[in-house]
Order: sequence, then C-alpha cells, then structure tokens
Amino acid sequence: MLLNGKTALVTGSTSGIGLACAQALAAEGANVVVNGFGDEAAIEEIRTGLAEASGGQALYSNADLTDPAAIERMIDQAAEAFGAIDILINNAGMQHVAPIDQFPPDQWDLIIALNLSAVFHTTRLALPAMKAKGWGRIINTASAHSLVASPNKAPYVATKHGIAGLTKAVALETATSGVTVNCISPGYVWTPLVENQIPDTMKARGLTREQVMNDVLLAAQPTKKFVTVDEVAALALFLCRDEAASITGANLSMDGGWTAA
Repeated sequence: MLLNGKTALVTGSTSGIGLACAQALAAEGANVVVNGFGDEAAIEEIRTGLAEASGGQALYSNADLTDPAAIERMIDQAAEAFGAIDILINNAGMQHVAPIDQFPPDQWDLIIALNLSAVFHTTRLALPAMKAKGWGRIINTASAHSLVASPNKAPYVATKHGIAGLTKAVALETATSGVTVNCISPGYVWTPLVENQIPDTMKARGLTREQVMNDVLLAAQPTKKFVTVDEVAALALFLCRDEAASITGANLSMDGGWTAA
C-alpha cells in the first residue's frame, strides 16, 4: 500500500474532515495518531477501525491544542510509538460568529490559539524529523475564508488567511528538503456539525430546510452542492503521493467555485 511504514498525525480527527482524512490514510497502510474530543467509546471504535484498516497501529491523543505543552506531549507520544511523524494534517478548528465590536475577547484568543497557533506548534515540532528523513507532508485545512471574507467571522477569517500565509512561508523554508507544505481550502463541507445547524436556522429565519441549504449555506457556492469530506480526504491523500512532490506552497481551493469570481 502507498503509505506502509509511514505515520500520520491528524488533528481534529474524531469527526468530519479529519476523520475522513485519517480513514483515507489508514486505508493506504499508514499508522495514524487521532486527536480530538468526543465520546470515549466512539473514539475507541474509531481508533480500532483505523488500526484494522491500516494493518498497523492507531493511537489516540486527547491533547488540548490550545496548550503548547500538550501539543509537545502529543508529538513525543507519536515519536515514542512510531519513531517520527511523516504526515501532518492540521485540521482542528472552531468558529464563533459575532460582529467585531461585540466579539468576546476570550473567544478571539481561543480561535487564534486553536486555528492558527496550534498549527505553528505542530509544524515546528514535527518538521525536524521529516527533514532528517528527507520526506514529509504537511497539509493544513484552511477554508474559502483563506481567500475571501465574510462578516461577523473576524477571527476565523484572520486565522484562515494566516494558515495560507504560514503554509507558503514554511513551503519556501523546506523547498529543498523533500518536505511539501500545502493547504486545502474547502467551501461549505457537509458534516454533522453543519447538518445540526439547519433546524435552528430554519426556526430563526422562518425558512424551509431547502431554503436554508440553498439560500443561506450554499449562497456563495455556484455549484449549489456541499463539498464532501471524502473529496477533501482524497485530495489530501493525493498530496501524499510521490506524483505530488512538486506541489508545495499551494492553496488548493475546493469550494464549488466560491472564490472563482
């Protein structure tokens, strides 16, 4: 299999995009370190499923990514188990919506810490082993909001623009090392988190389910289709292939045409 003998750390991988990425990598033989929060039994089921799919091992870390010391312990745990991290997918993130003059400062700090600073810490800690091996893949989950803005999402937009810039900078620093660094920028992705928002939006705005999906969530996506988690995972997996060795420093849009205008 493509990734036999390699180890991947995927943050925010107990659901949604991160879980799909972890499953895609495991299916190609990678050992996987899962990170995120959720029901303990459900996470253990995910972990065992990944191990079975890979024919290797899967570990779970409950590291709080807003805590640099916890991130360091997670990286050390992975290194102790597998020797090093070969593939790093920075996917964990959060959102809070409010006008800037009403935005709670503690929420600003939390979003910056999780969406952006955590990526700095995982990257700086995982990169030396990748460089020593002469091979590595760092893939950051950005967003269409890495390229365009929406109102009432100031910290989210700021962090996703930051992810795009950080990706470019690290790609240039590692250009001759065998390590590639890219980000994927999805539009609205169909996840349980998005699906669960629909009833509240229907009630708040007096809209039907179809109106919420088409006129609110998909208003900016010309295809009027949600991106799927499997589509994002497939692109992440391609970036791990040798055929993608010349793709680095790229911000790869997957947004149904949102940013084409």
